Amino acid sequence: MKNISGFSAQGGLLNIGHRGAASIAPENTLWAAQKALEAGADMWELDVRMAADGELVLLHDPTLNRTSNAQQVFSHRRSQQVTSFTLAELHQLDFGLKYQQKDPFGQIAAGVVSADDLLCYADTRIPTLQEALAFTRDHNWQVNIEIEHSPGHTVSIVAEVMALIEKMGMNDQVLITSFHHRHLLEARAINPRIATGVLDLRPRRQIMQLVNKLQVQFYLPRASLVTAKMMTTLQAQGVEVAVWTVNEPAEMQKFMNMGVSGIITDFPQRLSGLTL
Repeated sequence: MKNISGFSAQGGLLNIGHRGAASIAPENTLWAAQKALEAGADMWELDVRMAADGELVLLHDPTLNRTSNAQQVFSHRRSQQVTSFTLAELHQLDFGLKYQQKDPFGQIAAGVVSADDLLCYADTRIPTLQEALAFTRDHNWQVNIEIEHSPGHTVSIVAEVMALIEKMGMNDQVLITSFHHRHLLEARAINPRIATGVLDLRPRRQIMQLVNKLQVQFYLPRASLVTAKMMTTLQAQGVEVAVWTVNEPAEMQKFMNMGVSGIITDFPQRLSGLTL
């Protein structure tokens, strides 16, 4: 057992379920979290946005179209932006139907997802961040909260997220990540005891300059950006590297051999079957 920036991981590697276990359950739902937990993930990754009434909800996209039946239920609404819906309205939507219809990872067709699971996924509601944190706390687990951009609000989504973590006494169970550098700076200013990490999707020459500016413990690049030189530089400075999104066992093994601190994957069950 190795301790990584406050997070525990079997074998010294964090197995991070991407949006839960998005391959075998509707993403960013408590079902996906449950499946990631059962698959042996050390923590799960979720995306948080703010609804029209200020409620914090789990959703990756700025719109509801891809993962819910919002276009059918609210066909009269011109905007499908989550920021234009209240939590009560969001609770009228089904976030399991699109998963069953699209089978995004082919796991239903492959027989990996059981008929009983599909029955459970029917009529799945969008979780609030509070519900997601309660699930994590109740299972003595860990969570990577990616803070998405939520424009149009007078209150700060970062401040609301940090206040909820503090209220629930989960400072040591949470990693805050974002592509938005201002979000990370604000999070650090509010509570420097909570670990933070910067997500990156483009090549960057001065990675340490960015890491030092943001004072983050984790650097989370797209998998295609990772090189041996990058790993050497970051590890020499004590920076943890977690790559995303890695779904094939051969790629997982490659990054494990390179010494990454964590792998974000839609298939935590595959990663659990590998060894360093």
